[in-house]
Amino acid sequence: MSSTSSVDFSSVPVLDYSLINTPEGKLQFLDQLRHALINVGFLYLTNHPVSQTDIDSLIGYIPKLFALPEDAKEIIRMANSEHFLGYSRFGAELTKGAVDQREQFDFATRHVSRYMKGDPDHYRLWGPSQWPDEKLIPGFREVLESYLDQVQELSYKFSSLISESFGLGPDGLSQFYEAPELMQHRSKIVQYPVVEGSSDQGVGPHYDAGFLTFLLQASSHRGLQVQNLSGQWIDAPPIPGTFVINLGKALEFITGGLARATSHRVLSPKGDTPRYSVPFFQNIGLDTRLTDHVLAFPPEILAPKEKRGTVVATDSVNFTEFDKEPSGKVNLIGRVKSHPDVAERHYPELFKQIFPNGFSGKGSAY
Repeated sequence: MSSTSSVDFSSVPVLDYSLINTPEGKLQFLDQLRHALINVGFLYLTNHPVSQTDIDSLIGYIPKLFALPEDAKEIIRMANSEHFLGYSRFGAELTKGAVDQREQFDFATRHVSRYMKGDPDHYRLWGPSQWPDEKLIPGFREVLESYLDQVQELSYKFSSLISESFGLGPDGLSQFYEAPELMQHRSKIVQYPVVEGSSDQGVGPHYDAGFLTFLLQASSHRGLQVQNLSGQWIDAPPIPGTFVINLGKALEFITGGLARATSHRVLSPKGDTPRYSVPFFQNIGLDTRLTDHVLAFPPEILAPKEKRGTVVATDSVNFTEFDKEPSGKVNLIGRVKSHPDVAERHYPELFKQIFPNGFSGKGSAY
């Protein structure tokens, strides 16, 4: 153990969002938030404004979504979408060379693609979701879109609170977002089945790429783990009524490492039933070059970072393109690596750059 031990974490902090409703409570919340951002990179958020009725409705739909007939899933498989949205079969991705044992649907917030001929390829990354047949799962689309609208709104408010906690004022991070009609945020609905065999990798160790992730742990299974400063894996079990929020590499980059992205993984569930989760990934503007926006902070904000020290060990791989490419290109490269079958169909030139000898097997972003 190194100098990190004095501030290392052994659990993920729980923050009460309702504290922001009074001046005294908001100061307390911002102090707790600053600690979580600098020293942990993960937190639970309770008493948030997203409708519990809508959350319960969404959770009720998830088993029905995965129980859809295979032909109904295949109609909306991701390979049909240049936006990398749709269905992915069990075991279609790798992390660190091992199979991620999950089945998933990728959806996104409502968006009309801005791409026009001659635009950069990464403008094609955002566009409409593929939806299952309404007759097979009536009401699902309406519930999920309402849920995503609410989490999107919360994500912007939370970003503003992060900015305030770092002494930048409520609009200090607004430069990273474009006009609402030009923004899109992504989500997944994931099923981790109970698996037999030696591997318990639901998703291998990784960082998230963007600013913020809002995770709804949609069943009672344990499995999410986060890696502390000394390299130990810490459980982040489901807490009813909360989101788990974690920071991505883009936010770490523009804060010069003040906010920390934290390595995390998911273990396959034990027992007889699958684990369900719904992550929401908040994006930043497609053309944002992070090197143009590195922020400066007052000394009193930076002081806790100096006490934190450096990460001793991590099992995750860093994102390396943020110092070279706009955000949209970074995300597109990640999508191509994760889903080469989609890229080969829709982005043949970029596919050839990344896979000059062709590709066979499973995708791996890490």
